[in-house]
Amino acid sequence: MPNQSHFYQPNQGHGLKHDPFNALIAPRPIGWISSKSSEGVLNLAPYSFFNAFNYHPPIIGFASIGYKDTVENIQQTGEFCWNLVSASLVDKMNLTSAALPRNESEFESAGLTLGQSKVIDVPHVALSPAVFECRKSQIIQLTGANGELVDTWMVLGEVVGVHIDTAFIDDGVYNTAAAEPVLRGGGAGDYFSITAAQKFTINRPQ
Repeated sequence: MPNQSHFYQPNQGHGLKHDPFNALIAPRPIGWISSKSSEGVLNLAPYSFFNAFNYHPPIIGFASIGYKDTVENIQQTGEFCWNLVSASLVDKMNLTSAALPRNESEFESAGLTLGQSKVIDVPHVALSPAVFECRKSQIIQLTGANGELVDTWMVLGEVVGVHIDTAFIDDGVYNTAAAEPVLRGGGAGDYFSITAAQKFTINRPQ
């Protein structure tokens, strides 16, 4: 017997208490993006629409709803960092989601120590277990199926430098669960974490 289905067309409303779109595509890694304006002002902001898109060269990307400071900074300088959000940093990450004047840095307001990047000129979160230094590859304004422009900007960057805390490398393998990454779920403030107990392995068919 097939499952009963709640069907809706997004342009006509979802009929639920909260839009389920974010919750269905979840949990998602958080794009905690550090950038620097052409005037040298640092910015740090979390994005819930983030992921990896290519192996060689490694390309990651995030989407910004609205042309925010992060997008403008990357457009100007061509550089940014992705900072992994661990359980120990989640409260600091949440602080950086506050709207600040353009001339104020979230690093300062959240009390975060700057980490010196090696390839690019944008600093990162020093206590983050893993960091990607990135150079801009594309910034794309999204369009709907009807071809009309949407006020959302997709930023893609090539990873040109990787920092990994050696405490999370076991016998040459990065231990995902040990770093306690925090993932974004749905709802107004739902997050998830990963533990070793949740791990299972499936090998691809030959």
